[in-house]
Amino acid sequence: MKMYVKFDFNALCKKILDEKLKEHGLKYRLLNFGEVEFYETLTQEQHKTFKKNLEDYGIEIIENQRSTLVQKIKDIIVKLVFSEEVIPVKASIYIAEKLNHSYGYLSNLFSEVTHTSIENFIILQKIEHAKELIIGNKQSLTEIAHKLNYSSVAHLSTQFKNTTGITPSQFHRIVMKKRKAKSLMITSQMNYE
Repeated sequence: MKMYVKFDFNALCKKILDEKLKEHGLKYRLLNFGEVEFYETLTQEQHKTFKKNLEDYGIEIIENQRSTLVQKIKDIIVKLVFSEEVIPVKASIYIAEKLNHSYGYLSNLFSEVTHTSIENFIILQKIEHAKELIIGNKQSLTEIAHKLNYSSVAHLSTQFKNTTGITPSQFHRIVMKKRKAKSLMITSQMNYE
C-alpha cells in the first residue's frame, strides 16, 4: 500500500522547535515563524547543545542580522506561495510591507547573501508548489496557474519548463506513469502471492 502525504513545513518546524525548547527546559515564547524570544539568557553550553540538537532536524540557528533578514524574506515568500488564499498585492509590495524596509534594499541584500534574486526564489517556490499540486492531481493546470498568481497557463508552463526542463503536462504524464507502474507492480505481487 502506498500513501501520499502533504507537508506543512512551517507547522512541522514550529512543532519540532517547540518540542526541543521544552525538552531543554528553556523558558521562551515563539514569535513569528522562525523567531524565538527567550525569557532568560542561554549559557554558551545551552546554546551549543540546543544548536546541535536542532541541526539533527535540518534547522539552523541564524547568527547575524543580514542572514536573519534574508531568512525572513524566504519565510514570507514560502508563506505567500504556499498560502491557501491568493494575496491580491504584488509580492514586492507584500514583502516590503511585512518587513518594513524598501523593496530595493531587501532585493539587494537578498542578492548579496544568496547570489540569486528574490524573483528567482519566488519562481522556484512557485514551481515546487506547482509540482505538489500536479502530484496531488486534484486541480487543472488552469486552476493551478490561478492559485499561483500566474496570468495564464502559458506563463506557468514557460516558467515550469525553464526551471525543470519539462512542461507541466510532461511532468504530470511522468507522475501518472510512475503511479501506474507501481500500481501494476503491487497488483502483480499480490496476485503472485
